[in-house]
Amino acid sequence: MEQIAQIVANGVMAGCIYGLVAVSLALVFGVLDVPQFAFGAHAMIGGYITAVLAGDNYWLGLAVGMVVLALLGVMVQALVFDPLRNAPPAMLFIAAFGLLSVLQGLALIFFGPRVMTVKAPFEGTVSILGAQITYHRILVVAVAMLAVVFLNMFLRTTSLGRSIRASSQSRTGALVVGLSPRRIGIITMAIGSVLAGLAGGLLAPISQVYPTMGDSMILKAFVIIVLAGMGSINGALFGGLVVGLAESFGSAYISLEYRDVYPLLLLVLVLVVRPQGIFGRAERVA
Repeated sequence: MEQIAQIVANGVMAGCIYGLVAVSLALVFGVLDVPQFAFGAHAMIGGYITAVLAGDNYWLGLAVGMVVLALLGVMVQALVFDPLRNAPPAMLFIAAFGLLSVLQGLALIFFGPRVMTVKAPFEGTVSILGAQITYHRILVVAVAMLAVVFLNMFLRTTSLGRSIRASSQSRTGALVVGLSPRRIGIITMAIGSVLAGLAGGLLAPISQVYPTMGDSMILKAFVIIVLAGMGSINGALFGGLVVGLAESFGSAYISLEYRDVYPLLLLVLVLVVRPQGIFGRAERVA
């Protein structure tokens, strides 16, 4: 029983990290139709900023990282994706992967290939059903859940959030009522960038920080949004938990070596049974 509880605990924590990145990807794709695979690099940058500043204060590093990622999101949308607003989808894919390579290259220039580690802000563990769970892992789950709750509240209860939802449902209708596609795009990309950076900062004390740490995260985030239904925010978090649990159980009972393969196998299985995804009928921005 203790072993299963530990596997579930590890899977839920990993799923929340993957889910945060998937939520950022789902939000931007749902509103802008942009496959922002560079969010993996945004998570990496969030991890690096947290690692650099965590020696003084982990929370300061996390907060500064979110501010920097918000500014990066604004720059990326204004300089890269907004000019390509009417470009074919293939061009957006190329731009996203190009941006991913550029950001990883910049990380190598500034930080080198060395691996950085971060001390967790809270030490100690708690036993839940026999599973030993660190306080930081509990923090990861709580912050991820709260981030999605606050995002939903923002989208549903504020005028700006409703404008973003309106833009996702009908760009023509948004133009008719006077919403600025450029402004909506910049704000949406900034929010997505912050969420990805938050995931990287939360992961830093658990894993290691290195230039390509976001590659597997964005791969799993893509699997998640396909599983959940493209553009479904709530589905993305749930899909993250499913992928995290699949990875955790597969690593424990089959082999840790293939941990990145299990989400892909799950994707194939779900697409065979339910091609539209688990939440295929959900709104593009929920």
